[in-house]
Amino acid sequence: MECKKTKIVLDADVIIHFMEADCFSLLPDIFPEYEYLILDVVYDEVSKNSKTKDFIDNYLRFFPKLKKEAFVPIGESMKEYFLLQRTLGKGESACMIYCRDNKDVLGSSNLRDIKEYCSENNITYLTTLDFLYYAYCRKKMTELECAEFIQAVNKAGSKLPIINITQYACLVTI
Repeated sequence: MECKKTKIVLDADVIIHFMEADCFSLLPDIFPEYEYLILDVVYDEVSKNSKTKDFIDNYLRFFPKLKKEAFVPIGESMKEYFLLQRTLGKGESACMIYCRDNKDVLGSSNLRDIKEYCSENNITYLTTLDFLYYAYCRKKMTELECAEFIQAVNKAGSKLPIINITQYACLVTI
């Protein structure tokens, strides 16, 4: 019997944050023991911008730890997916259903939309700040690099809390 390897399923916001901070290539190195997955629904969302599409396509070609996968819910999962879409986006709905069904980890910073569902369905999630915290703890980024990352993301129009990464209490265990 083959043991299933847990994946980190990335939602659009985390992808965009790492792109805005020019640190996307670092993302797979933060948790090298995991594969990273972009569902086709999320890929379609981020690909609306041709620059972002080209960027992601290059990484999919050259980084074997990053994969794109079709999201094909069946049965009860399809029904749940359409129910979630009544109040949430397609990408985050797909990611949550996929992670619930496959016992994978969700990478999303949209806590307002995901937190309750993830808690109810025992889905482990990582926010952008969680990724930064682990990057800092694993010596992939310095305190200054984490601060610069947060500034770059905020300057680009996304919103991350301005915090000192050394004081960030990581609540997620992987």
